[in-house]
Amino acid sequence: MIYLKSDQEIEVMKKSGRLAAELLDMIEAHVKPGVTTLELNDICHEYTVSRGAIPAPLNYKGFPKSICTSVNDVVCHGIPSSKTRLKEGDIINIDVTPIVEGYHGDASRTYLVGNCSEKTKKLVRVTKECLDQAIAVVRPGARVGDIGAAIQKHAHANGYSVVRDFVGHGIGKNFHEDPQIFHYGEPGRGVRLEAGMVFTIEPMINEGDWRTKVKKDGWTAVTLDGSLSAQFEHTLAIRSDGRVEILTVRD
Repeated sequence: MIYLKSDQEIEVMKKSGRLAAELLDMIEAHVKPGVTTLELNDICHEYTVSRGAIPAPLNYKGFPKSICTSVNDVVCHGIPSSKTRLKEGDIINIDVTPIVEGYHGDASRTYLVGNCSEKTKKLVRVTKECLDQAIAVVRPGARVGDIGAAIQKHAHANGYSVVRDFVGHGIGKNFHEDPQIFHYGEPGRGVRLEAGMVFTIEPMINEGDWRTKVKKDGWTAVTLDGSLSAQFEHTLAIRSDGRVEILTVRD
């Protein structure tokens, strides 16, 4: 079931989205060689609660930390750990979801750790471009397949694959709602977008094969072939007048 939001609810969701953007801006200065992913988690946790918000991932279906930290071949849902220390040339996706006034704001970015190779930089750049091109097709009357097709076309044109095991999703008072937003697909297929929908687009793009596996911890998803994976995510809303608004930005 798809829960359509009023413009008033979307205004509240802008608060949680803005805080998500602030978190991702703030943590960037701490992403450097030598830092542990647990340290990054603790910084984000303190920042979130200091602003009267709740970190949604903490204890969500048993997830033990306040953010997801996915390094190199980790596609998503990496668990922050004192044993995972960033090194020069790594990439890390940080995924945050603060709850403000009962509503979730979900966003993520992939960061370069120190000096990265041109090959690595290209993967990160193209992944961000995939998100941008997907956002550009969002409008009332468009289909979910239009979003996936835009991502798939740009990723494949650059020699990359699109993860199929994880999707974007509706969001609001619940962390995950309908509709599912597939990051691959055919134009003109799937759920029709309409005013009141609020959802995430969060493409995961791999250097190698698209397939993934989940580690024994039940959360950490990695590329099956050990190749690098990058991801970017925004939460979007379609207003009653048809305007599309990115909620996970500071202004």
